[in-house]
Amino acid sequence: MAPLVTLLTDFGLTDAYVGIMKGGIMAIAPNVSIIDLTHDIPPQDLWAARFNLLNAIPYFPDGTIHVAVVDPGVGGDRRAVAIQLPDCMLVGPDNGIFSAVVAPYLAEGRSLDKQETGAGKKLKAVALTNTAYWRTDRPSTTFHGRDIFAPVAAHLAQGVPVETMGNTINPNSLKMLTLPKIWTQGNEVIGCVQYGDRFGNLITNIKGQAVKAQKWQVDISGQRLIGQQTYGSVKQGDPVALIGSHGWVEIAVNGGSAKNMFGVDIGSRIKIVMEK
Repeated sequence: MAPLVTLLTDFGLTDAYVGIMKGGIMAIAPNVSIIDLTHDIPPQDLWAARFNLLNAIPYFPDGTIHVAVVDPGVGGDRRAVAIQLPDCMLVGPDNGIFSAVVAPYLAEGRSLDKQETGAGKKLKAVALTNTAYWRTDRPSTTFHGRDIFAPVAAHLAQGVPVETMGNTINPNSLKMLTLPKIWTQGNEVIGCVQYGDRFGNLITNIKGQAVKAQKWQVDISGQRLIGQQTYGSVKQGDPVALIGSHGWVEIAVNGGSAKNMFGVDIGSRIKIVMEK
């Protein structure tokens, strides 16, 4: 099976940036297969990139290389990194974009640079300092996607070990984007909004498994919504709470935008109340 590389960026498709990255990958690894996750991440929106990457990775085969470039700090002192996980590799800027994917390993107290997992693979994090695997040793200060991340991904797809790409770093030093912690009190679960999609749906950081009652409600911005099964369970224009296809508790508006209706931001508090 040909190596698989995915691309997630905020580049859009108006300009040639995405095509240039693909050309750079194919020039090094002509047999690679490239899949576009999305290039419509809002400019510099690391939270949106974080969420979309987190929810896409489980649907790809083991060994996939995920390149994510939403990089407001490009050319500055943020690190360029590659991270090897048991089932995939991540390539991109160390700015929190990979935090939701890496966080579960850190939370479990694993030593990512020593613990063997899966099929004898080690979890590693590497700062991409070896210029031999860049497009040029004088990369642009504004387009590391072309000059560093694309060629590194191509070399990884060709079987180059990740540790040869640069200096091994402690994964606990990776930049993390953090949300308020979920906590449970009696029949209540309190979390927050972690993402708003293009439909205006508000996705919380509360997994559907946390809803342990058939009847439940969600408190948001002073309103209480009854938990339902589908968007169409309420009238057109009415808000609804449900568990989305991604597995998270979600607030939506039938035929409208919950983001516009409630005016909340990433991190805004959400409470689930379950009937006893």
